[in-house]
Amino acid sequence: MPARSLWSNRDFSIFWAVQALSEIGNAFSLVAVPLLVLHTTGSAAQMGLLTAAAGAAALLTGLVGGAWADRFDRRRLLMLCDAARLVLYGAIPVCWALSPQIWLLYVVMVLASVFEMLFKITYVTAVPNLVDKDRIVEANGRLEATNAIAYIAGPALAGVVSGFFGPTAAVAINAGSFGISFVGLLFVRLRTAQRPSQGDPAGATKRAHDLRTGFRVGAAFLWRTPVLRALTVLLTITTFLSLGMTDVFIYHLRHGLAQDERTVGYVLALAGVGTCVAAAATARLRRSWGFGRCWIGSMTLCSVATLALGVFGYVSVAAVTVVLYSFGMALAGVCSMSLRQEVTPDHLLGRVTSAFWTIHGSLAPLGAAALTALVGHFGTRGPLIGVAVVFLAVAAAASFTPIRQRHPERTAVRPANPPRVAPTPPRAQSRDDAEA
Repeated sequence: MPARSLWSNRDFSIFWAVQALSEIGNAFSLVAVPLLVLHTTGSAAQMGLLTAAAGAAALLTGLVGGAWADRFDRRRLLMLCDAARLVLYGAIPVCWALSPQIWLLYVVMVLASVFEMLFKITYVTAVPNLVDKDRIVEANGRLEATNAIAYIAGPALAGVVSGFFGPTAAVAINAGSFGISFVGLLFVRLRTAQRPSQGDPAGATKRAHDLRTGFRVGAAFLWRTPVLRALTVLLTITTFLSLGMTDVFIYHLRHGLAQDERTVGYVLALAGVGTCVAAAATARLRRSWGFGRCWIGSMTLCSVATLALGVFGYVSVAAVTVVLYSFGMALAGVCSMSLRQEVTPDHLLGRVTSAFWTIHGSLAPLGAAALTALVGHFGTRGPLIGVAVVFLAVAAAASFTPIRQRHPERTAVRPANPPRVAPTPPRAQSRDDAEA
């Protein structure tokens, strides 16, 4: 029986629509919160400290968020995250109307990053509960495409709103987007999967144990699944370098090519275009080429784009390479996330997702700092060539792992240290045994 079309899937359509609006709201805060800090303090260092605090909170949440997503009702958890962010972001314009308080931004951004990370983890686990397995890649492509469009249109709209009404108005719109998402989720039904602890008298004890050991359980699954183990290791390397690439792009355009802020904005907007094209094409490309060619080809494309950016000093080349780089990263990202959803049992998906993100993102802040420091000291040419070489090495290494397979989702997961059982003497087979 063919998988049901996404267009006829009511629950996914509602989920897709409200999350698109919510992502536009998130894009508003991407511009509005830094502007609010600068308007209030005039300090760029304050924004950096605020970002660091929020990032640390998100990283810590990743250690336990997967266990929560696997143990609690996922729709209610998504709604809780939306309600919390509605209240948190809504407090900013209310407070600023009375008296601006910079400490409130730290409280809001740290707590909001906790709920945002928890939402992202649960969001990934919800997709397989909304669509048929054969539609997971297509569903992720649509979600990624609308997210990319949101981050093209959102910052521009946020700038207009902030210019006319002030940054607090843009923050208020972000808060309202979470309210829309909350209401929309009321009309979404997620398929329920049988959890191992359901119906177990000791379920409460096991649940508490899983919440404490959720990261370890997720990491263990990644390790004993060959393709996910390879992806985790190789993505830890690429994420170490890729987190700071946006800053490098901006520095290259402003200082290397002597372009103004408007040109920087136009070129970075093209990155969103590359992401949209990749998201729209991922399902078809994976059907035609298979997982291995898509992922390895994406890393190779990112290597070529980064090398061209470092070697050729033209704005036109920079624009093309940004599109190609964002296309490659989006194609690899959607394929990777979809594969993880396909091979992970539903009751483990939250823990596996949080472990995957936490591990491969743990060194990213250090990598971003190191890469930007090298660029500031030596210029962009040498560091970009170095990044291109690393990306190409990752693609080459992947060709010797299960990543190269056309359908790695069909590879069986290795059992986790099965216990040895002493042989028992043969006995007559009962009727129950035969039926089993």
